[in-house]
Amino acid sequence: MKEMWNSRYSDSAYAYGIAPNEFFKTAIDTYKPQGKILLPAEGEGRNAIYAAKNGLEIFAFDISIEGKKKAEQLAKQENVTIHYEVGQFFDLQLVNEKFDVAALIYAHFPPPILSKYYQKVAELLKPNGLVILEGFSTNHLPLRAANPKVGGPGKMEMLFSKETIKENFPNFEILQLEEVEVELQEGLYHNGLGSVLRFVGRKQ
Repeated sequence: MKEMWNSRYSDSAYAYGIAPNEFFKTAIDTYKPQGKILLPAEGEGRNAIYAAKNGLEIFAFDISIEGKKKAEQLAKQENVTIHYEVGQFFDLQLVNEKFDVAALIYAHFPPPILSKYYQKVAELLKPNGLVILEGFSTNHLPLRAANPKVGGPGKMEMLFSKETIKENFPNFEILQLEEVEVELQEGLYHNGLGSVLRFVGRKQ
């Protein structure tokens, strides 16, 4: 998996563009969180840079060193500072921090670790902290089959449903939870109609 992401991110073009994910941008603009934000599977930094421009202190990670290089390049270009680590979540220094926000944008972890990762994300959030999530839903596979350019995992167990969100974030007030079809235009790998799950929750 690491090799695949390093290969994808080693290209000079930004795989998913440099503009922030639209749902992430809307959530940041709406709730105006302050403090520290955790960005798992942040890739090339498009969401981190937007959050930094809005005054948040960035703690991002990914398994791809090439993703980090691209994110730091973009941060320098946009004149913002980000803290970005490479490796497995539980081995990183940022697990010693506490966060005001966590954003999981297309963070499709393999099933054996997904619940553990999300439990840890919830644990690292301060009381009243926000989690912002957008990912492909369990209804996405037919759309992916019709148009592979829209991207997303090809395995049902890596996709989201309202039920799995509630299971993984049980102690959160649901501010928004919906499944929608959206026309994605994100760089080279998210293009076309996709079915996504969107969630904003506040830790109780």
